[in-house]
Amino acid sequence: MILRADHQGAAEHGHRITAAIACHVARVGGTVDQLTQLLLHPEHEGGRHTRHIAVRSGQSRALDYIRRVWASASDAISSTTALGSRHEAYEVLAALRDRIETTPWRGERGRTALRVLRAHLNFAEIAGGPLHHASERQTAEEAGVSRTTLRVVYETVLRPRGWLRRLRVGHGREGSTWYLGDGTIPSHGDPALLSRFRSTQFPPDPALEEWITSETATTADIDSTVLGQLMGHDAFAHHALGSAALMIISALHQHPHQSVSELVGTSSVSRATTYRTLRRLANHGLVQHTGETWTLTPRALEGFGISIPDADNGHTPARGWEKVAEQHGTWGIAARRKALHTAERAAYQEALDRFAEHRGRAAVIVRDGRQVLVPAPRPDEIPPVWHAPDGRVLDPLTGRPAVDWRVATDGRLILITPSDQRSYDELAAAHAEALSEWESVA
Repeated sequence: MILRADHQGAAEHGHRITAAIACHVARVGGTVDQLTQLLLHPEHEGGRHTRHIAVRSGQSRALDYIRRVWASASDAISSTTALGSRHEAYEVLAALRDRIETTPWRGERGRTALRVLRAHLNFAEIAGGPLHHASERQTAEEAGVSRTTLRVVYETVLRPRGWLRRLRVGHGREGSTWYLGDGTIPSHGDPALLSRFRSTQFPPDPALEEWITSETATTADIDSTVLGQLMGHDAFAHHALGSAALMIISALHQHPHQSVSELVGTSSVSRATTYRTLRRLANHGLVQHTGETWTLTPRALEGFGISIPDADNGHTPARGWEKVAEQHGTWGIAARRKALHTAERAAYQEALDRFAEHRGRAAVIVRDGRQVLVPAPRPDEIPPVWHAPDGRVLDPLTGRPAVDWRVATDGRLILITPSDQRSYDELAAAHAEALSEWESVA
């Protein structure tokens, strides 16, 4: 007897092989008829999955499956570039970086998405191509954001707008497999999600004869290298200088001596936020203005690999960023985030090791001639000292309630995510019902 999970895994593996063959046929200029002949050939090992569909569901169902795979493969090949060498891969990444730097990233969510995308670009440059591996925790630490915020921008900005595709979800010690896109909106994109990406800086009524379009220009011009090096620091956390300061600093580093009107266009930051951010940066001695134009102070970016004209070697130790974070009360956020991620990785690895070792046989009891499995201790059971009122759970590192986690009635953790279809009360009720059923049997 073969378990259902084994059938599902074999089907997924067969589909991946079929999709890879279809992509190869499409890349060399083949046709759907040639792909059909190849997959249905009785001696071709790669067509086993398709022939199994034909035997199980009929020839017409197998042909429909081949046409769907061919359509997906043709779309993927038309939207990607074949890379023949590492040099070509770096040319693609350089062109992608230029496209990112000239794309307007409006609103707080758009700027946060830019930080996440820049983190993935860093990973892709290390990997040597658009295909790279990264976990959510690793990306969150690189971008200087939380995992919750990371998931939000994945689903509302980067994936719908074609900037990023997750090809495979990571398991165990392996991170997820990602592919960087060119920002082309897929044909099946959800238009409802795209409205969140637009800026809210619009007039209340066109009859007022004010702006009829967005304040910011349709193109931007920033230095994303500066943004990528600064975004992980505590001084640019959400409650400190924030992402708007990153955009303005990157725009001023790319083109010094800009007016506020020019900065609104190059940084994609609204006029009111630009004025507010410039005043905040000036208070910390990071920018200065001469007449109507603004520029970075001569030694504002020391210590982050940025060449400074009046510095001795351009790599002097950084001073002042820690003080900025302390003044805004954000000093230590990155360290606490890394410590939390380290603890989560250790707990997850311990659970994997415990599952792999099978330290003890499953305990069962006999009731009315049938065996009932005794629930074993689970790694998601937490001590009572971590329980907080209203079903919340305390973070053992910070001592504050965790936003995404709740404690069920049986003392086990429940992760609440945007994809959950049931509320916490419904999940807790399901736990209570399962526990009651076990107690009534045992």
